[in-house]
Order: sequence, then structure tokens, then C-alpha cells
Amino acid sequence: MKNINLFLIVCLLFLTKYAQAQQIEIPKLKKHIYYLADDKMKGRGTGSKEVFKAADYIEKEFKKYKLQPKGDHGYRQSFKAKVWKVKVADSIRDADNIIGFVDNGAALTVVIGAHYDHLGTGHQGSSKDSLGVGKIHNGADDNASGTAGLLELARYFSTNKEKEPYNLLFIAFGAEELGLVGSKYFTEHPTLPLEKITAMLNMDMIGRYNSDNGLAVIGYGTSSQWPTIFKDIQAPIKFNLSKDGNGGSDQTSFYKKNIPVLFFHTGGHPDYHMPTDDADKIDYKALKSILDLEKSVIENVMKQSDKMDFIWTN
Repeated sequence: MKNINLFLIVCLLFLTKYAQAQQIEIPKLKKHIYYLADDKMKGRGTGSKEVFKAADYIEKEFKKYKLQPKGDHGYRQSFKAKVWKVKVADSIRDADNIIGFVDNGAALTVVIGAHYDHLGTGHQGSSKDSLGVGKIHNGADDNASGTAGLLELARYFSTNKEKEPYNLLFIAFGAEELGLVGSKYFTEHPTLPLEKITAMLNMDMIGRYNSDNGLAVIGYGTSSQWPTIFKDIQAPIKFNLSKDGNGGSDQTSFYKKNIPVLFFHTGGHPDYHMPTDDADKIDYKALKSILDLEKSVIENVMKQSDKMDFIWTN
């Protein structure tokens, strides 16, 4: 009887762990955002010891999910970024993209990205606070929310016990706030051939859902296949499809390389680029719904029999 009970307990633990892998988890999203947007991280400004600490955190998560390293040295792809909006003594700064790969032995790859840097203490520019220099800009929405989404999607697709028909490349971009530097660097120095990428999905500021505005899904016009992919997509949140592939985030770098893109974004708010963009203001329930939507989109992309075509939208 004891052996039977032990067997049942082991089975229950396995099924519980497997069930968790099948869904996006709000507690994990909170854990990531509260860590990345804590005052101790001092706003994750490019070149700071705190942004490298954030990179270590992302790399540790990638290792936990057994993603293959796909940087130039391990998970890291290192580059230089220049502060150009303000005059500072340390205008040239070190930065990293953190890159992990789910290798399903497929011919084509879907890229999922988000940037993990923010404005630091306001010295690198872009603060909307007229007295913001010296204040910590935590960037919970911009873009700890997207980074948390990236990590949860990486966890899901690496632990769902499925061998997908496409590979998945997860990239946490550095130095986005200095002009999309990390994503530009990757597309100029790809660690996987760009011609093998069928689409790129980007998350930037997905934590402050407003039901009046809905979720913006930008890039719908960059391939003739997006309408088919979205045909049966349903979600408990409102989402609006926009054609343009350009925009103020990292998907633009891929769009300029003739790769179909989508950009998930919940819009501006009074805390944008302010010291008040904090973790307790994130709508975690809506964030989960956004990631469930994106997960469905990714799964539908992987149902396409051929590489997606590309369309210039402007």
C-alpha cells in the first residue's frame, strides 16, 4: 500500500509540473517584474552594473529552461552602445543581447524578443520628468513587462513536451533605449542566418492594459499570412491590428531586413519614462492574457507550411 501511495504521489507531482508548463503563470510574471524593476536594480541603465545583473538573471533563467546558448560567447552577444541624447563622460558603454535557442531541428525559426534595459537614474536622457536626473526609473512596464513575457514564453515552449515544427530563438535585447542598438546589432551580426527567420514577435510595454484602448498588435500588414494566422484567434482582451511594421521598438530592426514582424504594446500612460513606472502598477491578469494570445499566434505561425512572405507597409 505504501508503494502504491508513493507511486500516486509521484504521478501527481509530475502531472502538476506538466500542467504548469502548459500555461503562463502570473506568480512567475510577478517574480520577474518585481526583481527587474526593484529599486536595487537602479533602472537598468545601459553599461551599469545593475543592467549586467539583469542580464545574469535572464541568462540564469535560460539555463534553467535548457535553452541552447546562441550568442557569440555563451548566451551573450556583446556590443558597444553610444549615449547620444545627452552629453556624458561615459558616452560609449558596454552592452549585451542575451540569446537562447530551442532547437527543434527545423529549417525555419521564429524569433521572440523584448528589451531588458531602461533609463537608469535618468543621466542617459529620455526621462519625461523635468527633475528626473538622479531618480531611479524602474521601468516595470518599460520593459520589465516584456522581459517577463519573454521568459515565460521561453519556459512554456521549452517545457511543453512538444517538438515544434519550427525552432524558437529568444532574444533579450540590450540598449534599446539608446536607439534600438541591441536589435540593430543582432540583425547586422546574426548568430543565426536571417534567411532562416520566418517572423519576429516583439514585446515592449505590455503591462498596462487599458480596456478603452486595447492591446495594439502592430505589423499585421508585413505578411499576407498574418490574416490567416489570426483568423481563429480569440482572447478575453480587446486587441487592435495595425499594418505598419515600423515603430519605436526592436521589431523595426527586423522589419528593415525584410522579416515579417509583430509588435505587442499596451500603449502610453502617465508613468512612461518616469520614476513612477513601478511593479505594483502592472495589470498581471491582463499581462497573462496578452501572453496567452501571443502564444496562440506563435503556435499558428508554426502551422504554416512555408516561410512567411514579406510586405513593405510604407
